[in-house]
Amino acid sequence: MGNDAHTPDAAASVDFEQVQSTGQFQELRKRHRSFVFPMAVAFLLWYFAYVLLADYAVDFMSTKVWGNINIGLILGLLQFVSTFAITGWYVHYSNKRLDPIATEIRHGIEGHEFDKHGNRVGGANK
Repeated sequence: MGNDAHTPDAAASVDFEQVQSTGQFQELRKRHRSFVFPMAVAFLLWYFAYVLLADYAVDFMSTKVWGNINIGLILGLLQFVSTFAITGWYVHYSNKRLDPIATEIRHGIEGHEFDKHGNRVGGANK
């Protein structure tokens, strides 16, 4: 029952439809979609190709490469490798191309200045 109970919610006073119509937000959405949609399609194609090969190309997938290692096992492990690679690529892309715009939008909405760690400058954090 302190003073915090009467503090207005910053998000309650924001017109989010207006924010979504800004050029900054449109650019953020465009950049996000230009990465996520093609990457999702590429990964799904790669995944379904693996599943279809495992189901319909058994002879090919069971081809021995070295010892008990066959093509199916290698392609299966590459599914994990590609998942981690795509995740790393997205994190890098987001840090460089999405986060700066999102930070500017957030600063405009909240009306506060923040340091590079997201901590409020010139006042105490809530």
